[in-house]
Amino acid sequence: MRNQGQLVMGLIIIAVGVVILFGNLFNINLWAICWPTGLILLGLWVLVRPRMVRDGSEVTLVPLGNVRRDETWHVADEEFWVFVGDIDLELGRADLPVGETTFRTYGFVADVEIVVPAEAGVAVTSTAFVSNIKAFGDKKEGFLMPLHVVSDNYDTAERRVHLHCYSFVGEVKVRRA
Repeated sequence: MRNQGQLVMGLIIIAVGVVILFGNLFNINLWAICWPTGLILLGLWVLVRPRMVRDGSEVTLVPLGNVRRDETWHVADEEFWVFVGDIDLELGRADLPVGETTFRTYGFVADVEIVVPAEAGVAVTSTAFVSNIKAFGDKKEGFLMPLHVVSDNYDTAERRVHLHCYSFVGEVKVRRA
């Protein structure tokens, strides 16, 4: 489903609105309920999340800070988790395998910049409350809707990179090496 991110975001906004409405109607201290519940859900998610990662994918977790890959490195499917930070991936000197490589980024406020070889095909999907993609001389901005950009040579390229970005506020930049 292409609009799955939009559906999830809409359901979250509706749920938050209903909780606030009931809190106001019944004079309930929402902070006393939501804060511990949020921590419990976060703990459960931390326990369950490793089982949801696809086989063969690496996971990099940096709560506050930046992820930078700019030297010679072997590229494989990977997930990057940042709460607030930048993710910079330089694939020009990297060992990019034949076929499709998938990167997933998750963050609250995340700026993702990826530099790809000229012959590589690139597809970018950004799902965020506020999203911005700059790629191939084009700029797309979105509010509460997923954005999708695909390079002209994606279907025919021998090496392809598929970037999925999930955040509250996200900016994605794609450049050619």
